[in-house]
Amino acid sequence: MAELNEITFDNDKINLELSKLNETFKEDVLKIDEQIKELNDVLKSNIKKVKEEALSNPDKFKVNTNAIKKIKAETKEKVLAEKSLVKEAKLQNKLKESAENKAKRLALLNDAKTKYKELLANANEAGADKVALKQLKANYQAEVAEINKAKPNYINYLSSMQMIFQDPISSLNPRMVVSEIISEGLKIQGVKDKKLIEEKVFEILNLVGLNKDHSTRYPHEFSGGQRQRIGIARALIANPDFIIADEPISALDVSIQAQVINLLNELKEKLDLTILFIAHDLSVVKYFSDRIAVMYSGKIVELASSEELFLNPLHPYTKSLLSAIPNPDPEGEKTRKRILYSPSVHDYSKQKPTLREIKPGHFISANDEELEIYKKELGGK
Repeated sequence: MAELNEITFDNDKINLELSKLNETFKEDVLKIDEQIKELNDVLKSNIKKVKEEALSNPDKFKVNTNAIKKIKAETKEKVLAEKSLVKEAKLQNKLKESAENKAKRLALLNDAKTKYKELLANANEAGADKVALKQLKANYQAEVAEINKAKPNYINYLSSMQMIFQDPISSLNPRMVVSEIISEGLKIQGVKDKKLIEEKVFEILNLVGLNKDHSTRYPHEFSGGQRQRIGIARALIANPDFIIADEPISALDVSIQAQVINLLNELKEKLDLTILFIAHDLSVVKYFSDRIAVMYSGKIVELASSEELFLNPLHPYTKSLLSAIPNPDPEGEKTRKRILYSPSVHDYSKQKPTLREIKPGHFISANDEELEIYKKELGGK
């Protein structure tokens, strides 16, 4: 406490310092005010000049209404074009039928109905039995179904395209018997005649190498190969034109793979089917396919007939895949050299590749520089 009492403050000195600081602050404020005033004067001067120029030359500052109208018209045209595209896309997405197609289809249906009534009347007069009458009705229903295929809707569109899945176990409903699994497509199409459905199921089962006794069993009661046959039967019941077979044999034993491949080949020829066969084993693809598309990272890098692709492979990735096929000859297997593929062999910094036809029916993904190299390679063979 004694030490604190000894501290003294010089109030006059403190007041003097504060006074100096206050004077300095006022000087700074005055300088800033002067700068602001100068800037305001310059701004007023510029505004005055612009106003004078606007009075002397009004055309320079006149709003270009024509340009604005042109921009608005162009924008409106673009918006209408986009709306038209959206409307068209919606119609295509809904797969709506045009008035012209609808009129043609209804006319064909009317003709078929008239013809059926005439045949039915003639059959009744002739005292036809129930079997003949039933056949007439079945023929009429088949004709109606064929005519209605022309109607663009999801059922008809998807009926012409079916799928065979990779895993024959998970692709089948374990709570449904085989007849229910296979006939589901027919029921979705609107077929309600139980007898007709049953006959069609038995026919398809026989076609894929199964019998009608299998129709009452569940999927877990079958082997892997039999399950895949059920999957094939399910695809065929809708009478498709196009089937996507997604690795249909990869989950099967080697001995069963050959049976399924042979079955698909027979069905392809017998039913005139187009099959998109997806696989990673080129040796199997060669046996099954007429044309082969080699894909890398989701893009086609080479497309050719089966014979041409194996005879003249050009893309490095195709060569790599072919070099991986085992050679059954022990001596040949010893000397076989694997070709490793690396995307770094391509230089696409200047020009991106596109799918180009290097010879009739043979397409390859390349830019201009690569195409010349492939042509020389092909010419040297």
